[in-house]
Amino acid sequence: MELHNFSLAQPEKFWVAVWDELGMVGTRGERIIAGAKPFWKTRFFPEASLNVAENLLSSLPEVALLSYTEESSYYKEVSGQELRLMVGQLQTALRRAGIKKGDRVAVWLPHIIETVALMLATTSIGAVFASTSPDFGVNGVADRFGQIEPKLLFVCDAYRYGGKDYDRLTHLDDIKTALPSLQKIIVVSHLGQDTTRDSTQEHHSASNDVETVSLKEFISGISLREPNFVRCEFDHPWYVLFSSGTTGKPKCIVHRCGGVLLKHLVEHQLHCDVKRGDRVFYYTTAGWMMWNWQVSSLASGAGLVLYDGAPMYNDGKRLFDIVDHAKVTLFGTSAKFIETLGRSKLKPISTHDLSSVRTVTSTGSTLNPQGFQTVYETIKKDVHLASISGGTDLCGCLVAGDPTSAVYAGEIQRAALGLDIDVVDRNGQSLETGQQGELVCRNAFPSMPLRLWDDPQDLRYRATYFEKYDEAWYQGDFASRTPNGGFVIHGRSDATLNPGGVRIGTAEIYRQVEKVAAVTDCVVIAQKQLNDVRIVLFVVLKEGLALDDDLVNTIKSVIRGGTTARHVPAVIGQVTEIPRTRSNKIVELAVSAVVHDSDVVNSEAIANPESLAQFRDHPALLNTN
Repeated sequence: MELHNFSLAQPEKFWVAVWDELGMVGTRGERIIAGAKPFWKTRFFPEASLNVAENLLSSLPEVALLSYTEESSYYKEVSGQELRLMVGQLQTALRRAGIKKGDRVAVWLPHIIETVALMLATTSIGAVFASTSPDFGVNGVADRFGQIEPKLLFVCDAYRYGGKDYDRLTHLDDIKTALPSLQKIIVVSHLGQDTTRDSTQEHHSASNDVETVSLKEFISGISLREPNFVRCEFDHPWYVLFSSGTTGKPKCIVHRCGGVLLKHLVEHQLHCDVKRGDRVFYYTTAGWMMWNWQVSSLASGAGLVLYDGAPMYNDGKRLFDIVDHAKVTLFGTSAKFIETLGRSKLKPISTHDLSSVRTVTSTGSTLNPQGFQTVYETIKKDVHLASISGGTDLCGCLVAGDPTSAVYAGEIQRAALGLDIDVVDRNGQSLETGQQGELVCRNAFPSMPLRLWDDPQDLRYRATYFEKYDEAWYQGDFASRTPNGGFVIHGRSDATLNPGGVRIGTAEIYRQVEKVAAVTDCVVIAQKQLNDVRIVLFVVLKEGLALDDDLVNTIKSVIRGGTTARHVPAVIGQVTEIPRTRSNKIVELAVSAVVHDSDVVNSEAIANPESLAQFRDHPALLNTN
């Protein structure tokens, strides 16, 4: 607590100490913080120059990457020196392909060695990286990458989830059409499928001359070599992350090199006690910001443990098998995984060694008190359990763990160092301990987004984070303070869906339902169930039609085909009318309030408030699927 108070009272001294003591590589300059009004225009280390890849590759352990899949026989490791040489080879290939500082390179890949190496090679030359996972359909990829106009796209031949293989090569012509900025597609052989066929007539459209090559062809003639690094300004873009797409296409959030790296060094070394030689595992995909978070732990001298597959594969034992084999020290997972573990008969505390694990982190959704009990009773008794919360928008944590203080069930231990976190009412006034309100941050911090893509006047940026409270960062979480100095997150205060800890935007689902001719309107919400939520879709059908099993299956199939399986509603119900504002916007929060028997806020803004009655006690809500 004293260190947090110091970080707020003397921010310049704190952030200088972070730079000097936690291992930042680069020239920091004399100026530390350039204050501004509004405060979100504050700049940190405005004279600094650095390269992220140089930082992540400067103090690698002997084994830098350990890669696993669902197959117990698969294991691959990459030494620190091998990773550096691989990055140097890819860096040269990127330059040969015409990539330069500021260009965008996108990857549609699993959480594998090549994904990490490509990010490092991209940022080593000052290009901008963006990634998403292969379970996204063509529409999801186009909605994200189409906005930032990448020159290169790296894709996998296929990926495996839950023992089933999913081909990606058959989608390449659609991807070429959806992403006209592409100059080349590079196929990474992941499951050993025939990637050479992709560069033949079978996958070459006469109307699109985008060349498609294998990764082997892409690096052909280039030997393994040491990389060189283009040092950039502190605020140079590192990567673009994508919001969940609640009200339209996902927002493209541009994150700065120095700010995110500095924030991650604090979170890894001070909040999570990551040390040189540690092994950091996080169950994530390349489409979630926890992938970016995990990879940054290379800068602290830790090795990365990568896993591509289903978390509960092999009856839930696979991840704990990996923990023992890799000697994982930080085991990162989701509250949903812990909840599922608690409902199972598994007790890895009895079946596995797990002696290497010092820290367990949980994020994605709120970890309830029972989840804390599950960790200490079924995983390990002497472990630091850090429930953490933040988001894609800051690529880090607002509230996090504290390895120096006690853990209380159901609570997040501390506000993140350097962040002035508060819980406020609708008027922005601070609330007392125990009172629920909006979670906000009242000061500038290094990993605030640099900007939103294609937002030159920062209009959408300000509307997204600062319009609700003029002088505070708005996160969209309901929270309360605890008497122990911690926080409890009570759920989302916006329309983002969060089943199983995976944030999903309602607009992504709407865009798929629009393809179903029988549906004329719809609304999607998250219904609370136990300690999680499930997606519920209400549809209005063409006159004379009734919702039957065939139509339900059709709707689910369309959604799954255009997005991912995670977007598919658990249940679908029929209604006669969807509530909308007077400007014709769907009122999701009002529907959610009615479903959960809460007060409807600002009902006077709804053009047809009478329509809300049909959602209360709707039969679909009683479906236990």
